[in-house]
Amino acid sequence: MKTGKERRQHPRLDHKLPVNLAVNGFGFVTSTHNISCVGAYCHLDKYMPPFTKISVKLSLPNRPKDHACLPTRQGLASKSTIVECKGVVVRSEDEVNGGFSIAIFFNEMRNDQRKKIAQYISQFLP
Repeated sequence: MKTGKERRQHPRLDHKLPVNLAVNGFGFVTSTHNISCVGAYCHLDKYMPPFTKISVKLSLPNRPKDHACLPTRQGLASKSTIVECKGVVVRSEDEVNGGFSIAIFFNEMRNDQRKKIAQYISQFLP
């Protein structure tokens, strides 16, 4: 009997976020279908087999505040937070409409980077 309760230890957020992936000197630009602080699910046009090591650069938009875009020395305040880490493809699925959906596990990530994702996700949780 399904209760509908989330079994994952880390909450997963269904958001399209820009992400740059790098594998063996090749770069890919895509967006996430969903994200947690331990991994992401996204679409690629090219097949990427499971166990492929991957570099991830994720862009988390900053939530607008009353004082958003305050001037800084470089101009306007940053509109996004960048998270960089290493990951591994744990699942690759052929999509009906073309391309592939891949699940990436973040296997090498500094705690401060993981905390940025967790803070981003927590803004949208009840």
